[in-house]
Amino acid sequence: MTTPSLNAIPPRIPADRVDLPASYRFAAWRGMGGHCPRCGGAALFRAWLKPVDHCSACGQDWSLQRADDFPAYISIFITGHVLAPLMILLIGEFDWSPWATLALVLPLASAMMLGLLQPAKGAVLATMWWTGMGGFTKERAPSAAPSPASALPATRADQP
Repeated sequence: MTTPSLNAIPPRIPADRVDLPASYRFAAWRGMGGHCPRCGGAALFRAWLKPVDHCSACGQDWSLQRADDFPAYISIFITGHVLAPLMILLIGEFDWSPWATLALVLPLASAMMLGLLQPAKGAVLATMWWTGMGGFTKERAPSAAPSPASALPATRADQP
């Protein structure tokens, strides 16, 4: 009798048997929450920023991902746009010294940057999977694909 290996790759479940997200927004929310964007049923990360090689629920291969620095750019962008007005307000309106402002803003910026990195990486991975970038297979839920008739503009005869 053989026992299964702990590092065994789970079989990839076909798209018709997986709860695929209905839209990109749902896939991104799953990724930002640290769950598999494809099925939402398992953890996306095995460490803080290290994705699992394969989803334990649906078998999606996440070893293909190459998010590189984009999650860090997103984190920097959001942190800067939130904290810049705060710095202007503290120095301009409340007459804080630049040193007092830095004493507040630097720890806050560090916490925001570190807190946003994993959700940003999850959203980037979801985007890559949803669009089929980087070797991922582009999959859609049956209801997510628009029918040719629904893509046509409504005519006067179609309106009540």
